[in-house]
Amino acid sequence: MITAEHVWKYYHNRVILRDISLEIQNGAALCLTAPSGSGKTTLFRILCGLERPDRGKIKITPSRPRWSVVFQEDRLLDSLDAEKNLKFALGGDYDAEKSAELLNALGLSDIKIKKAREYSGGMRRRLALARALLSPSDILALDEPFTGLDMASRRDCLNAIRRYRDNRTLILISHDKQDAAALDADLFNIPINPS
Repeated sequence: MITAEHVWKYYHNRVILRDISLEIQNGAALCLTAPSGSGKTTLFRILCGLERPDRGKIKITPSRPRWSVVFQEDRLLDSLDAEKNLKFALGGDYDAEKSAELLNALGLSDIKIKKAREYSGGMRRRLALARALLSPSDILALDEPFTGLDMASRRDCLNAIRRYRDNRTLILISHDKQDAAALDADLFNIPINPS
């Protein structure tokens, strides 16, 4: 379970997050939503343990879960193709058959020989999602994973998340509440702070 208790975050004396409390049960799905600049990614990074709150605390039980994360930046190895990006990230957990199946489901089966630097933005997002879905983890954290995708690609990604999530806890950032509905995720609206 992930619990945020009265979390505050400041940048340069400006309040970014004000007294945020939430709870995510193990295996549950939560979608963080709010207008741009409201602190979604900051809260996401705090929940993932990449930043610390200035006040309040985060509790995760059991402690030290394994995370799979899609960041806003794709963080791919540009000199490698899709398969080699997955092999590098997954190491001994790489499964060629499962990887090929997921790449196909995401519409990436025909780009295996292209280097990641040659991919469109949408292809890069889908490969980053494939990497996270295939990584063994307890928590799947996705920061706006559908940015730049057309409707067909977005639908393929939602279907892949449903199929490959495997009862992992899901934290999603999305501006579109339909994404939350498609993934049976509860909505958490981050309050907008006055500047």
